[in-house]
Amino acid sequence: MSDRSGRLFIGGRWTEPDHGHYEVVNPATEEVVGLAPEASREQVYAAAAAAREAFAAWARTRPEERAAILDRAADLMQRDLTANAALAGAESGATTATARGMQVAVGAARFRRYARGALEPVEEAIAPQINEAGPMGRAGVFGALAVRQPVGVVTCITSYNNPWANPAGKVAPALAMGNTVVVKPAPQDPLSVYRMAEALEEAGVPAGVVNVVTGSGPGAGEAAVDSPDVDMVSFTGSTAVGQRIAEVCGRGMKRQLMELGGKGAAVVLDDADLDSTAAGIGTTFSFYSGQICTAPTRVLVQRAAHDALIERLTAYAGRLKVGDPTDRSTVVGPVISAAHRDRVESYIELGRKEGARIVTGGERPVGLDRGFYVAPALLADCTNDMRVVREEIFGPVVVVVVFDDEEEGIALANDSDYGLIDYVWSSDVARAFRVARRLRAGGVGVNTTGRNMEAPFGGFKKSGVGRDVGSYALHAYSEVQAIVWPG
Repeated sequence: MSDRSGRLFIGGRWTEPDHGHYEVVNPATEEVVGLAPEASREQVYAAAAAAREAFAAWARTRPEERAAILDRAADLMQRDLTANAALAGAESGATTATARGMQVAVGAARFRRYARGALEPVEEAIAPQINEAGPMGRAGVFGALAVRQPVGVVTCITSYNNPWANPAGKVAPALAMGNTVVVKPAPQDPLSVYRMAEALEEAGVPAGVVNVVTGSGPGAGEAAVDSPDVDMVSFTGSTAVGQRIAEVCGRGMKRQLMELGGKGAAVVLDDADLDSTAAGIGTTFSFYSGQICTAPTRVLVQRAAHDALIERLTAYAGRLKVGDPTDRSTVVGPVISAAHRDRVESYIELGRKEGARIVTGGERPVGLDRGFYVAPALLADCTNDMRVVREEIFGPVVVVVVFDDEEEGIALANDSDYGLIDYVWSSDVARAFRVARRLRAGGVGVNTTGRNMEAPFGGFKKSGVGRDVGSYALHAYSEVQAIVWPG
């Protein structure tokens, strides 16, 4: 472990925490991975003040300089891929392949993407306007530019399901646009973000431009939101926490980017390729053990396809090996904590009490005495009023509701508090697109759970506010200024 271990990163210095440390636990073994620092409210405020002090100079740096630093940081993250992935896997419970390919590698790729993003044009010409003489001045032709400017100090509060890609998706575009940041990682797996900070420091990021603070409870995050030096909060997490953050931001007129919960509807029409459909929906069982807000957890299937789809999903779940995430044959690792495992299991039991049929799963896997494992569960015979259908479970649990016609399927999909990403499966692409356009969701996958990483990402309704990913992230971390002049 480096001499930086267990310290906060504030104003370019590795700082001892005021409140000691707390243990970060490996979800697969229940062993201690390392100690994370407990920041005081005063230290979080100091981090925001350091970011405020560094902002003016960083905002004036040439885009090429910001790009070079982000590129160098990506190189360093990739250089230490093996060690970084081992830490990420240990603290998050991700499989080795996921930790390497979807966590660290994607994190580095996002820094490279926004190194290029730093060079994207920030000025957009607006068509000239002819003004008659009047109270506002003489007649003339007025030109105008829309110029994107950095927002200022951005607090980035990140989720536990991906301790590399999620922070990178906030920090990299924010820095590319000339903002400075205070990063508050999820308490369950914060150590990877300190590795990211080490890479940025080695890459030459100026003191105060990047700051990292942590805490096991809500205090550090609350301070990172309500600090008077913070101009914007970018948050990924639950809708309930997002609502509380938004209230504080509203009082201070702080900008927000909120990526919140989801209950993705998978609308399966009667002409769907059911093998492909089952493979797509099955990602809920396997990818991050269902701990992903974009998962197709709510399956709405047309009656003619229902029995065959249940059969395929049951078979799919049965083929998945649940266990040690460092074993190359493992597909499903643990969930993040004992408390979260209990929460997921309580939802499965609630579904049983509500009248759902547990087709498969719902019990702890045999032979796994240590670790926070949940067997992938499939709940059939569900109705739209059940809590397991309406609420985000955030685990390897799929619920199935049957419908009779296309209109009913669309109505069921839209009858949700959430609207992040929905899905449509049909062999008739025109039909699938017709349904997709009527879904109240920020994104729709047609015959796929894949993503286009330049497409805007964000939610309708209680799934969030704003859009990021690709160039949309650069827009999210900027203010638009109008400059007008007489021609």
